[in-house]
Amino acid sequence: MSTASADTIAVAPDPKGAAPPRAPRRISFNPRQSGIYVAFALIVVLFSILTGGALLEPQNISNLIVQNSYVLILAIGMILIIIAGHIDLSAGSVVALTGAISAVLMVNAGMAWPLALLITLAVGAVIGAWQGYWVAYFGIPAFIVTLAGMLIFRALTLTVLGNQGIGPFPDAVRTLANGFTGGYLGNIGLGPLGGADLISLLVGVLAIGGAIFSQWRKRTARLNYLQEVDPFPMFLLKIAAAAAVVLFVVVQLARYKNLPWVLILLSVLVIGYSLVTTRAVFGRHIYAIGGNLQAATLSGVKVKAVTFWIFVNMGVLSAIAGVIVAGRLNQAGPTAGNMFELDAIAAAFIGGAAVQGGVGKVVGAITGGLIMGVINNGMSLIGAPTESVNLVKGFVLLAAVAYDIWTKRRARTAA
Repeated sequence: MSTASADTIAVAPDPKGAAPPRAPRRISFNPRQSGIYVAFALIVVLFSILTGGALLEPQNISNLIVQNSYVLILAIGMILIIIAGHIDLSAGSVVALTGAISAVLMVNAGMAWPLALLITLAVGAVIGAWQGYWVAYFGIPAFIVTLAGMLIFRALTLTVLGNQGIGPFPDAVRTLANGFTGGYLGNIGLGPLGGADLISLLVGVLAIGGAIFSQWRKRTARLNYLQEVDPFPMFLLKIAAAAAVVLFVVVQLARYKNLPWVLILLSVLVIGYSLVTTRAVFGRHIYAIGGNLQAATLSGVKVKAVTFWIFVNMGVLSAIAGVIVAGRLNQAGPTAGNMFELDAIAAAFIGGAAVQGGVGKVVGAITGGLIMGVINNGMSLIGAPTESVNLVKGFVLLAAVAYDIWTKRRARTAA
């Protein structure tokens, strides 16, 4: 007669030969997957203490999201490129060029902003297609192509603007970059916290409910396929922790000026690209290319087409970021987008992307971008000089990549 340990349930084999159901795996911590979230929490706690709680004030949280929105949008596109084993050094210059083009169309030409926005996104797609062609079909390394693009598109920006800024932008564009949702149902009292926008709170509750439903379906599906899952108490703990963080942020935003429109845009992008990378065939092909290019080619993956389209996608997202940056500043300037590509690359690597490709998540890149934003914001609140901020960000990036390499070596040694 079989005996069962505290962590494993012994099940008699099915007489028809079916595999016995697996028990939930024992509680464990995956440092490679979960380490980034623990690090983010520790950084937030540290700067909350150093700033006397100012970091988590409603206005500061709102500013943190709005000021870093462009990095988070670029990080979404950058993580796909890095997963596929490439890099893009031209994103900041594309942000500047597309912002300049949108300014010429909306301000100088007086074009309606929806049409000007569509043309700007099309220009971003053409820029991405140009770079994607040289990388995918001509075989030039992405580092060289995008380095050349960084110089070319910056020069074109100066040509378009004539070394001067163009503005102001239409109200709709400025609202997208800096505005907030209206209080359509008024405020609701939260006791000592004061009043908070009801619509914002309802959106937060719906978002939490949707996330719980999605995670529950994912867990159920894994169980149906006899895959290992977290023990139910651990599953509930993770869900509760994530829900608490989202609810806290939403309540703070609802107490200030409601939800920023750019946050809603960013949420749509995160959800959409997360579905693409986890559920769509195209997303699986991106991981396959970065994980093992030769195996992906032999498996029938259209490597050139996938590579081409991820650069087109990066161009479009850079154009979105370009319009948002210009709208936020209410002016398209020749120095816009400077060093933005490095912030996006750092966000992707801090968020768990592997240097060799094949590893990374959209949510991880967003977390990495938020880490960079919290460091910038927190050190600004305590009055740290710019050189100290860059010093800390540099060490954080180095530590993130070193941590990734260390966990890989540890996994190989354990195997």
